[in-house]
Order: sequence, then structure tokens, then C-alpha cells
Amino acid sequence: MTSTDLTTLRSRAVELLGGEPDDITLGRYLHGLPGVDAVGLEQRAASLGTRSIKTTSKAWALDKIISLVDLTTLEGADTPGKVRSLAAKALVPDASDPTCPRVAAVCVYGDMVPHAVEALGAAHGDPDDKLVSVAAVATAFPSGRASLEVKLRDTAEAVADGADEIDMVIDRGAFLAGRYGLVFDQIARVKDACRRPDGSSASLKVILETGELGTYDNVKRASWLAILAGGDFIKTSTGKVQPAATLPVTLLMLEVVRDWRRATGERIGVKPAGGIRTSKDAIKYLVAVAETVGEEWLQPHLFRFGASSLVNDVLLQRQKLTTGHYSGADYVTID
Repeated sequence: MTSTDLTTLRSRAVELLGGEPDDITLGRYLHGLPGVDAVGLEQRAASLGTRSIKTTSKAWALDKIISLVDLTTLEGADTPGKVRSLAAKALVPDASDPTCPRVAAVCVYGDMVPHAVEALGAAHGDPDDKLVSVAAVATAFPSGRASLEVKLRDTAEAVADGADEIDMVIDRGAFLAGRYGLVFDQIARVKDACRRPDGSSASLKVILETGELGTYDNVKRASWLAILAGGDFIKTSTGKVQPAATLPVTLLMLEVVRDWRRATGERIGVKPAGGIRTSKDAIKYLVAVAETVGEEWLQPHLFRFGASSLVNDVLLQRQKLTTGHYSGADYVTID
């Protein structure tokens, strides 16, 4: 991915906002967005959730879900061995079926990045040629309560260690206090810290932690702010706060990236994360994507699921389509 420097990001924001991206200008812009019809949004989400698909389409959907997953472990007890096991599952989700696709990425804490890079690169014989991407959470995940200096160093170290993607958290306290200029600046600075010496850049996913934002209007404003500041993806949640991903919130975020595409021609990714555990639920999200922004968004650089246990349920559903009966839970790995 081509890097975007701070000057370019700020210039783009000034052009779109008609002024510097400070609290006043951003506040005027964000609060000038049309309000969210909560009832209408939830009705649309509920309607999308009732769609059924044919068996042939279900087989495609299950493979698509796996290919869009960021297989995740974000626990204080994570070890290099656990990360290596996760990497092995990412590369070969179902050892009994070589047709099963790989996941999109492995998502870990920054200090686990070297172990993930080594495991994924070794499988291909070249540490610089990974078959599955490495995503690292950064910027004092999950709270985001740290100095900017710490957040930037956190990001730069993960990128230097080989992370292909950075999942950052916004300062929700600053956002809720109306300090939009501060939030913009931090996202833009983190985006700049994603740059590599060769001119490329790690992809930046901006976590809004929608469960703490309180209203759909705030989710909409935070989504626009994250995109304005240079986010490549907008992501619902850390998975550490409830509610995490919900279909109405994800639908709202998809509508934001649709409107951004219409306004600028630029495509931004969306990542619901936390609480999506079954293939039945994941299929509802695929339908929402296809009907809101189009099937072109159903590819890893534009849509992801942040999940740990989802893949297991999808694998059991795949095996059911093949054999005609459900396998026991011990037919998949324990996460």
C-alpha cells in the first residue's frame, strides 16, 4: 500500500472541510452530517438478517467468510507457542480438506508480531513472503490511554517487526469530549508511523469501540472522522467491550464508506469485530455488505471479520455440506 504523509492528509482534509481540521471546523462538519434514523437503521438490519441462501451459495459463503477472517488472539496469557499454533491454523484451517481457503490475517499484540511473521513466513520458505498477513493491535490497545509518543512508538515497532496491518484505537474520551482535532491528529500521526523505508505502508484499521460511543450519530461521526484522518479501514470494536460488533452498527459504517466512495471515489474497508461466532451470523454480514456497498467489497482489502472462534463453526458447517452430518467439536482445533 502506498504511504500517505501528514502533509497530504492535512491538505486533503482542509480541502474537504473548508478549513483546518481543528475542533471547531471538524465539529461543524461532523455535527452537520444528517442524523441517523435509529428505527430505520435497525429495521434495515433486521430485514437483511432474515435473508436465506441456497445450498450452493452457502458453500461459497462459508469459504468467503474464512478468507475474510482476521484470526485473533489478544490475551495477556498469549505465548509464542500459541501464536505459532494460530499461524498454523491460519494457513491450514482444516487439515482434512486441502480445498479449505486460508484466512486473511493473524491478529496479535505487537510483541507477538515477530513470532507470527516467523511462523507464517517459514511456511513459505521466505519470511518476507507471507501467505497470510500479520495484523498488530497498537496505540495502547484496548484503552487507547497513553501519550502520543507511546502510541507512535508502539506502531513503528510493530511495522518494523513485519506487521502488514495496524489496528489502532481512538481516544474515545477525547472524541466524546468534542476534541475532534486531537483525535484527527492522532490517527493521522499513526498513519504516518505506518510508513516503511521503501515508501510502502502498513494498512491502518481504526477501531472506534462503538460500544462506548453511546449513539448511532456518534458512530457515524467517528467513522467520518477516522476516514478523514487517513484510516484505510474503520473497525467496530476491540472485542473487550460489550456490545461489540452488531449488524445495525456495521450497516451504518458500510453506509458511511458507501457515501465516502460516492464523494471521493476512494474505497475504505470495514471490519466488524467481537461477538460474531457462528456462520449464520457471519452470512448476515456478507448480505449487508453485498447490498450496501456491493459484492466488490467482499475481498480482504475491503472487508474483514475480527474473530477467534468463528472459523471453528464455519469449518463444522463446511464438513456438514460435504458429509451430510455434523462433526463433533473435537474435529476442529481448540482456540
